[in-house]
Amino acid sequence: MGIFGFFDKQSKPLIGLDITSTTVKLIELSKSGGRYKVETYMVRPLPPNTVVEKNINDVEALADTIRKLVSQAKPKTKDVALAVAGSAVITKIIEMPADLNEQAMETQIALEADQYIPYPLDEVSLDFEIIGPSENNPDQVDVLLAACRRENVELRQEALEAAGLNPKVVDVEVFAVERAFQLLSEQLEEMGDQVVAVADIGATMLTLSVLVDKKTVYTREQLFGGKQITDEIQRRYGLSNEEAGLAKKQGGLPEDYETEVLEPFKEALIQQISRSLQFFFSSSQYNYVDQLLLAGGVSAMPGLREEVEEKLGLPTIVANPFANMAVGSKVNAMALANDAPAMLIAAGLALRSFE
Repeated sequence: MGIFGFFDKQSKPLIGLDITSTTVKLIELSKSGGRYKVETYMVRPLPPNTVVEKNINDVEALADTIRKLVSQAKPKTKDVALAVAGSAVITKIIEMPADLNEQAMETQIALEADQYIPYPLDEVSLDFEIIGPSENNPDQVDVLLAACRRENVELRQEALEAAGLNPKVVDVEVFAVERAFQLLSEQLEEMGDQVVAVADIGATMLTLSVLVDKKTVYTREQLFGGKQITDEIQRRYGLSNEEAGLAKKQGGLPEDYETEVLEPFKEALIQQISRSLQFFFSSSQYNYVDQLLLAGGVSAMPGLREEVEEKLGLPTIVANPFANMAVGSKVNAMALANDAPAMLIAAGLALRSFE
């Protein structure tokens, strides 16, 4: 069992590195006054099956891709914040004596963790954060405990180190989204204590997070994503995976593409988002959300936002964490704007530099 950096406070520059099922995304931010600046940004595709459903299958292929990415991006630091999927992490709020210092708390958690974690402790990495005084007992504090199978962490660390980088912080994707949400809340109408849903639609996974007062109250992952439309293009039009991916982005597909492939995919996606919202309503005190944010590579699909808004009856915007940031001279601003909805987790990880 090891204690590691879900909750470490950093005050030095960190690269935000988001490893998905199909790409590696890198972002480096700086801050001057109250404004952030994108210093470095780069996205590079992964060879097929390097990462499957957030699990690393091929450490060497991943390390090689990261090495090439870093060589191209030339970030100023080699220190990295990365994340594991929320589904790979167990979180639990426990009560502990308020008079314990952090070291004593760490020792006690290590001794008692097997009560809360359903894995052998030698296979687990743990971290904790004190939330504040317990409502039930003034002599106790509420502590958020996070645990992850060590293999999930170690394979990522191994790939980064093989690529010449220093993994400094291992975060959880849902916490990274919550942090990036601070950048997005300025774009939303009358935030207040609104209930805001974030649908992050990646290549293979749809993650719905719901935030109240900018804090995550619910998250759910399900297997559904943009790869389904790529696979259908491949199957229907006899293209390779690479050709299908390019055709999806650049166009040039037969006339029936829109009616036979694109529209059915959009309908299925809206159904999946609606189903995720229904799960949230049935398992929480809320029976509504005020606004919906679309994130992930699929969310930039032309016409999707309008269709989601119309069919779900919710004010909907496409997330852009960089909308109010300055952009460095070596960053391709147009490419960054196109990729912005897919950079939510990477941006949230890069923000660890300023905590």
